[in-house]
Amino acid sequence: MTIPTAVLPDSGGWPRTAWALTGLAALFLTFDTVLKLARLPVAVDGTVALGYPAHLVVVIGVIELICLVLYLVPSSAVLGAVVLTGYLGGAVATHVRIGSPLPSHTLFPIYVALLVWGGLYLRDARLRELLPLQHRH
Repeated sequence: MTIPTAVLPDSGGWPRTAWALTGLAALFLTFDTVLKLARLPVAVDGTVALGYPAHLVVVIGVIELICLVLYLVPSSAVLGAVVLTGYLGGAVATHVRIGSPLPSHTLFPIYVALLVWGGLYLRDARLRELLPLQHRH
């Protein structure tokens, strides 16, 4: 018995698309991390508005930074995607709890997670083998 595998070309537009998705996710997460680590008023005010104490903004930023670094290092990218998924899931739960608008705030972390996993899926053959979306016939 053979196990079907994903069929994605290793050349052409796939690598560019993979890195574009990864780059978009990384840019957003880096921007958000820098705001938190620098304790900029927009980050502190936003954190407080979400119901967290102001002193936790740096802690949250450090957690986000660790998740991001794990994701961007190729040997730990899958682990990074998993922990980023947990981090982003917490953001969704926070927005649900305070009644944020669904498409713009509550679902935004899911959009970022889709970029994270989409980029990783397209750039990591091991992940495509584990989670084939297309099958050879």
